[in-house]
Amino acid sequence: MMIFLRSAARCCAVSLSLATLCFPLARADVVWPAADSLVPKDAVIEARAAALLERLTLEQKVAQMVQPDIRYITPDQVKKYRIGSILNGGGAFPGENKHAAVAEWVALADSFYDASMDTTSGAPAIPIIWGTDAVHGHNNVFGATLFPHNVGLGAANDPDLMERIGRATAAEVAATGIDWTFAPTVAVVRDVRWGRAYEGYSQQPEIVYALAGRMVQGLQGVPAGPEFLDTSHIVATAKHFIGDGGTYNGIDRGDTRVSEADLLAVHGQGYISAVHAGVQTVMVSYNSWQGVKMHGQYHLITEVLKGSLGFDGLVVSDWDAIDEVQSCAKDRCSQAINAGIDLFMVPDQWRTFIDNTVEQVRNGDIPEARIDDAVTRILRVKLRDGLFEKGRPSSRPLANRVDVIGAPEHRAVAREAVRKSLVLLKNDHGLLPLKPHMNVLVAGDGADSISKQTGGWTLTWQGTQNTNADFPGATSIYEGIRQVVTAAGGTVVLSEQGNYRTKPNVAIVVFGENPYAEWHGDIRYIDFRAADTSSEIDVLRPLPESPDRGAWLQPRGPGRGPAMPDPAAAAANEPDVKLLQKLRRSGIPVVAVFLNGRPRAITPELEASDAFVVAWLPGSEGEGVADVLFRKAGGSVNYDFTGKLSYAWPRGGEHGAPGDQSGSVAPLFPYGFGLTYCNRHCDAPLSRNLWQTKPLLTSQNMPASR
Repeated sequence: MMIFLRSAARCCAVSLSLATLCFPLARADVVWPAADSLVPKDAVIEARAAALLERLTLEQKVAQMVQPDIRYITPDQVKKYRIGSILNGGGAFPGENKHAAVAEWVALADSFYDASMDTTSGAPAIPIIWGTDAVHGHNNVFGATLFPHNVGLGAANDPDLMERIGRATAAEVAATGIDWTFAPTVAVVRDVRWGRAYEGYSQQPEIVYALAGRMVQGLQGVPAGPEFLDTSHIVATAKHFIGDGGTYNGIDRGDTRVSEADLLAVHGQGYISAVHAGVQTVMVSYNSWQGVKMHGQYHLITEVLKGSLGFDGLVVSDWDAIDEVQSCAKDRCSQAINAGIDLFMVPDQWRTFIDNTVEQVRNGDIPEARIDDAVTRILRVKLRDGLFEKGRPSSRPLANRVDVIGAPEHRAVAREAVRKSLVLLKNDHGLLPLKPHMNVLVAGDGADSISKQTGGWTLTWQGTQNTNADFPGATSIYEGIRQVVTAAGGTVVLSEQGNYRTKPNVAIVVFGENPYAEWHGDIRYIDFRAADTSSEIDVLRPLPESPDRGAWLQPRGPGRGPAMPDPAAAAANEPDVKLLQKLRRSGIPVVAVFLNGRPRAITPELEASDAFVVAWLPGSEGEGVADVLFRKAGGSVNYDFTGKLSYAWPRGGEHGAPGDQSGSVAPLFPYGFGLTYCNRHCDAPLSRNLWQTKPLLTSQNMPASR
């Protein structure tokens, strides 16, 4: 059950080693509920963990607490230092090869595993655990199935589908010999200017609560059952704890200025769901809460997450995130360890982190009991995952199974997810669904761009520098349309600029946001392309593709920059709007398909279209769009629209500038809105101007199916 409580804020000063900060401490009138994990403590596992802990030196214990990136550590170093975990960050591959084969991933996993199990030094064998950002499928691996990003899955709002996506993702990750994914993101996104908005399911906690636990169970298996963390499942992560989607002005890594009651009622619900489902790891967020970085928040990490919620798995930091804690650095942070973080994502400075942490323990800055608790939690997760029994990655049942990567049954689930995530905002005169045996023009820069439809966190960190050749087995939206239309005897012309020799019966224009990830996606203004049309440097972002992966450019000055020109006027000069308008002026019915990681103000595009479909970031299976846009060859509806907005859609201009989802400004389309082809008002066509004049309800004004 979702818990909503109220609280008054109070703050107490505590002394740190180099600074005195005002930390938000426990509120007596906010009671976080026990999540009652479905994974109980196991006496045998606890005894094994305790026995292993006794055999470790202090240096070996701390080595279990670090997680270097595969680009900055070798198997020999794992063997020497007794490292407990590794990861491949965004854009990291075996041999720096984006097209690395499954066998290369497994071979690298074997080499790290073998190093961790070597006992020639007298240290006990403790298998290494490898983590990866498999956030919409196994998105770092060439040829993998890529599911819609979470923003689309929130619109689908299908918990059963979520669990099936989790199972498919787990199988593909297991096929490469990797044990752990940093997913799902359970952020509740309150300002869609945030560059990670597409990683969140919704602006409201209800959908996040409903989907988080089911995704965890899909990835890990159902607790207490024989499949739980078996060889076809992997360890999951609920992230980013806590309030990452609630920062002021939507600034990535910014400050979440809400009460503890709001943390519980809004931002905490996904963690209650995930911990109840048995999630084994939780990743801490870069953001601050009331001015204090989450990586130093003892109250929230230890007292709330580990105490009140009862989470007994491991807490992992984000990439070099301890560097942002006051008086810390990338290679030392007693505050974060004492706050309750167990495993530290220190990609390249892991050796000095080990030395510094050992020194801090011996100096009394960190109690060794805290180190023992951290290592016990790490060992507990490894034991629950069966890593001591599963053997070398290459010996496991799914290892090296090339047929599992991008398997047809996985692609079928992804295609279903695309269909269910689509949201219909406009359908004048019942233009959709289309008859397939027509002359169809497909235009726009997103029509035949798998890179654009898959977005960030796809092969590369930002999802950039990818072409269709990087996605074997995937289908662009154009290709999906071509298959449907040609099978029915129609014709299809692809022209990004909308050129044609024979006037088409209909034009489908696919356009939208270009790929981005994390703070590179932060924007000042919600109007579509408004930030892109500005001649100013966006001071909220580092330079594109900054070589310093930890770079963070602070805003200059207190504001968000001077006023921009009228966004609608600026957008009218954009190629997408010009293309839509050109086709409409030619008397061609126009269907707009918008690729986006968040709601954007798109009034000019709406006005220039007869039908408008929000496709979000659908992933590798573009056929799912054609499944819904077109009728069956016989004329009946193939698939109806079922997606509903899990974010309110902003009006734009002055209304869109705040970009928040608080409900303080009436949206253009309300939360939960989404048209369908036919309902009980099937005989009443939608007025073409109705969406401009008053809010719509999901139960009214549905277009006729013709």
